[in-house]
Amino acid sequence: MISFIVSVLALLVGYYFYGRFVEKVFGIEPDRATPAKRIADGVDFVEMSWPKVLLIQFLNIAGVGPIFGAILGAYWGPWAFVWIVFGCIFAGAVHDYLSGMMSLRSDGASIAEIVGNYLGNAARQIMRVFSVILLLLVGVVFMTSPAQILSSLIDPDGTTTVYYVVLGVIVAYYILATLLPIDKIIGRIYPVFGAVLLIMAFGIVTMLFTTGEIANVPEFNFENLHPKGNYLFPFLFITIACGAISGFHATQSPIMARCLRTEKEGRRVFYGAMIAEGVVALIWAAAAMAHFGGQEGLAAAGAPAVVVKTVSLDLMGAVGGVLAILGVVACPITSGDTAFRSARLTLSDWLGFDQAPFRNRLTVAVPLFVLGVALCFIDFQIIWRYFAWSNQTLATVALWAGAAYLAKYGKNYWIALVPAAFMTAVVTSYILCAKEGLGLPYEGSLAVGVVTAFALFVWFLYAWRSVKASVDATTG
Repeated sequence: MISFIVSVLALLVGYYFYGRFVEKVFGIEPDRATPAKRIADGVDFVEMSWPKVLLIQFLNIAGVGPIFGAILGAYWGPWAFVWIVFGCIFAGAVHDYLSGMMSLRSDGASIAEIVGNYLGNAARQIMRVFSVILLLLVGVVFMTSPAQILSSLIDPDGTTTVYYVVLGVIVAYYILATLLPIDKIIGRIYPVFGAVLLIMAFGIVTMLFTTGEIANVPEFNFENLHPKGNYLFPFLFITIACGAISGFHATQSPIMARCLRTEKEGRRVFYGAMIAEGVVALIWAAAAMAHFGGQEGLAAAGAPAVVVKTVSLDLMGAVGGVLAILGVVACPITSGDTAFRSARLTLSDWLGFDQAPFRNRLTVAVPLFVLGVALCFIDFQIIWRYFAWSNQTLATVALWAGAAYLAKYGKNYWIALVPAAFMTAVVTSYILCAKEGLGLPYEGSLAVGVVTAFALFVWFLYAWRSVKASVDATTG
């Protein structure tokens, strides 16, 4: 219980102090005209109030990742809390803030274009392909997971017909949300669903304390470093893919960068939404550990969707449980639609295809949805594993781009460089030793990951100092 309470407080303190520090490092210009003011088009560039943008951003990024990922991460006990807290404050929120603000300064450009601006054209081309693939995987994950939960509520016997009907309804909604102007559907219903998600999470944590189950949350120790043979590093840092840091967020922040009225709102929206997601992740990790009596009971509980359903119904009763589950369902649905919307924007930026005409939007969106529906027939666990690694890899590249941006403008690049190097070690080690990767021996994979991260770290410092010396020599 103490571990959980301290973790929540740490996130709030981190937002207030480190969030302000990151904002100061970036150097906001409150009077600078934002893309929403300069290039408003009534479709994607639309001014909205910061509370509305915050709730939309929160719902965009808070898919099943901070819920399912946190539940899976709870197998490591309170170590999950440690990663969520430190990951959110020093990596995830910094990543979200920089990707959003760099987009704001680049006319709402997508993450692939931002990476290209600061890491070179080769990186731009790779990130264009990589980000579209990731967004498709995200869209598929956020199609199938809510369809599974909803169909299980409608038909406990689990017939495939009900599942496919629900899936069809979700896909139809995704198409509308992807094509229509952002203020027509997303701008109207997202703030409501965002508030519902926060209320549901608050309801779960309230019942944990009311029932006394919160006492079942194990305290921090050094005994659970590798449950079921999965070592803490790098597996925990991939498993909790959205509750601490997520490359998917770098694809979503530019959507909201096109709607901000002033740069002062950036910290509240980008940094703040990530901290809010971290709180949700902490709640679900704690609920999973507490309700099933720790890691051993959780291991026997079943898939994350089953855990969500069981915890919600047991803690909040039939009505409250259904509302809690629907809140969890709204979460992935309202991330899946913006995943496809972001894929549309990424492709249109890539092709230089004006998205104001409806026919142009349709031309880009139709192939995306054909591929997305086709991927729905692949096993969910396979999709999730590759999504998680792809997600963290994109976050790593975005952090390197953030470090390059800060270095270019003579700012404190260490706030992005250190987490970029750490995440490089994580994603490299994981793809080498994981079963869905190369399946190489753990110790060797870990060594290669650490060496790769260190080499890139040293290369960055050398490259930046060489560029700075060249500039100083020219200006001197």
